[in-house]
Amino acid sequence: MTGLDTQMTDTRYRQPPIVAVGERPVQDVSGVLGSRIFAWIGDIIVLFILGTMIYFALFLIGIVTFGAAWLLIPIASVATALGYAALTIGGPRQATWGMRMAGLRVETVTGGRPDGLAAAVHALLFYVAAGTVGLWVLNVLCGLFRSDRRLGHDLLTGLVVVRA
Repeated sequence: MTGLDTQMTDTRYRQPPIVAVGERPVQDVSGVLGSRIFAWIGDIIVLFILGTMIYFALFLIGIVTFGAAWLLIPIASVATALGYAALTIGGPRQATWGMRMAGLRVETVTGGRPDGLAAAVHALLFYVAAGTVGLWVLNVLCGLFRSDRRLGHDLLTGLVVVRA
């Protein structure tokens, strides 16, 4: 058997390498917390515009379908916010439009590019925390007391917001 044959027949699953905390790449997190507020405001404006267009389209479709499409409005709200995060953070620029305006981007802890699912879960956890006062306070306190300025939802998803 040649080396090529053993590579083709080797079907064992290989665990990805475990990266110790001390081996993380150096990531610039200076001033990230303040910039995240401005990024959030920019994202709210973008989501408002996208949501308005989707609501208008669903309203028109609802007239044709005798109101059946109006049942999709709550689903469209969540899908718009999570889809926006998944496409922009999971995309090549690794940042939402608000983050781009604030000079931020999102990386994994090891310095890689996040995938769309991780970005959507990251956004979902953010909106859950932002909608609950107690969770929001815990979320922000994590960022204030950690040297890497990661908020609670960053820690849960393994992502880091850094300077672009």
